[in-house]
Amino acid sequence: MRIFILILVGLFVLNTTAALITVFRKPRSISSVLAWIMTLLFLPGIGFIIYLFCGRGINGQKVFQLTDYDNQKIAEIKKIVDKDNLKADSGLNINLLTDARVLNRYFRNMDSSPLSKRNSIELYTDGKEKFEALFDDIRNAKETVHVEYYSFFNDKIGNRFLDLLEEKVKEGIEVYLIYDPWGSPGANKKFFASFVAAGGNVAPFITSKNMISKTRLNYHLHRKIVVIDGKIGWTGGFNVGDQHLGESKKFGYWRDTHIRIVGSSVFSLQEIFIMDWNASVTDDTKKMDYLDKYFQFSADDQLEDLSLQIVSDGPDSEEEILKSGFIKMILAAEKSVWIQTPYLIPDDSMINALLIAVRSGIDVRIMIPCMPDHPFIYRATQYYANYLHKRGIKIYLYQNGFLHAKTMIIDNEICMVGTTNQDIRSYALNFEVSTFIYDTKFSWKLTQLFKEDIEQSILLTDEMIKEQSHWLRFKQNFSRLLSPIL
Repeated sequence: MRIFILILVGLFVLNTTAALITVFRKPRSISSVLAWIMTLLFLPGIGFIIYLFCGRGINGQKVFQLTDYDNQKIAEIKKIVDKDNLKADSGLNINLLTDARVLNRYFRNMDSSPLSKRNSIELYTDGKEKFEALFDDIRNAKETVHVEYYSFFNDKIGNRFLDLLEEKVKEGIEVYLIYDPWGSPGANKKFFASFVAAGGNVAPFITSKNMISKTRLNYHLHRKIVVIDGKIGWTGGFNVGDQHLGESKKFGYWRDTHIRIVGSSVFSLQEIFIMDWNASVTDDTKKMDYLDKYFQFSADDQLEDLSLQIVSDGPDSEEEILKSGFIKMILAAEKSVWIQTPYLIPDDSMINALLIAVRSGIDVRIMIPCMPDHPFIYRATQYYANYLHKRGIKIYLYQNGFLHAKTMIIDNEICMVGTTNQDIRSYALNFEVSTFIYDTKFSWKLTQLFKEDIEQSILLTDEMIKEQSHWLRFKQNFSRLLSPIL
C-alpha cells in the first residue's frame, strides 16, 4: 500500500511539474494560464492530449505567405480605392466623430484596411430571404463566384447551394469554395465530388491541414464571405445550414444579421478570399492571382456615399485587432453602446471598457440568446451576463428563437456587422472578418432592429438571478474558469 501511495504521489508531482513547465513555456494571459493549469492538473494525461491539439498556439507560423508581388498588388488595389473615394462627398460620414477618423486610421495601420467611401448596403436578418437574394446574385454571375463559410452543411440548403454552384461551373463561370471542415459536418470529398468533377474548385481552410504537427486544431475559419464578379460582396453571421433558415426544432427561428455590399469595399473581401485560398492550397499552380476581373466597379447609380471598412483578423496576428477596435468604439461612445452576440465571454480588457462606459453614464445594452447551442459556452455566457448586469449593464435575453447576430452600435453613428462574437475565441483563436460602417442612416436602421428585438426579449433582473439554482451557478462558475480555452 505504501508503495502504491508513493507511486501516486510521484505521478502527481510529475504531472504538476510537467503542467507548470508546459503552461509557462510561452507567454499567455493570466486567465489562460489558470485555465490550462486546471485542465492539466484535474485531467492528468487526458489534459496533455487536449493541450497537444488545442493549447500550443500558432507558434509564430506565417499562415499567409505573401510575396513581394502580392504586397505590390494589394498596395495597388488600395490606391484604386483611395482614388475612387475622391468621387464621394468628402464631408460626409467619416466626419461624424473625431473618434471615427481615429478608428479608421487604427484599422488602416494595423490591417492595411482602406476606408471605402462609395458603397451601398442591404441588410438581411432572415435566413430564407438572405439565401434567396444571394442565390439570385449567383444565378446572375457573369464571370466569377467566390464562396467562403465556416459551416457548409451537407443538408438541404447546403446541397441546394452546391448544386447552384455546379450549374454556374457548367456555364463556364469560375467558382471557388473554401470551408472549415470542423464547422461543416458531412462536407467531405464525396459531397463535393460532382462539383469538382464539373470543374469547380474547393479547398478546406489551412487550419485543417497538418493539425498535429502544426497545432491548428483549435483555430477555425469563422469568416462568411461571398464575392460575385468582383462587384458584389456578402458577409455577416449566417452560415450554410438548414438551422440558419429556422428549420431546426431545437433552435426554432434563427435571428442573424448579414449584409450585401456593392462598392469598392468589396475589394477588401476579395483580397481576404484570395489570401485565404492561396494559404489553403498546396499546389502553387492552383493559387489565385490578383486579376482585374476580381476587382470591378459597379455602375455609379448603384452606389451611395456610404463609408465603411472591412477588417480581418486571426490568431496569426500578434495584435487582437478586431477586439481593440471594439474597445476603441466603446470608449468613444458619448450616449449609447448596443451589442448583439450569441456568446458573451469577454476578456478583462473588454469588461473594463464596458464598465468604464456604463459608469460614465453611457446606455450599455447587450442582447444574448435565451438558449444554448454549446452548453459550456452558454453557461459561461450566463455567468458574464449576471456579472455585467450587477454592474449596471442591461442584459436582454432574446426569446424568439436563437440569436446569432454579431453587431455593435455606437451613438447611432458608427456600427459593426460581422462574424466576430464577443468572446475570447473570436478575439484570439478564430479567423474573423467584420465590417465597420460610418453612417448615421445605416446605424439608425440597425438601432431600429435592435429595438424590435427588445420587444422579443426579456430584461435580466436581480430576481431572475436569485432564482437560478445552486447547481446552475456551479456550472456557470466552472464554465467561466474554462472560458479562456472554450
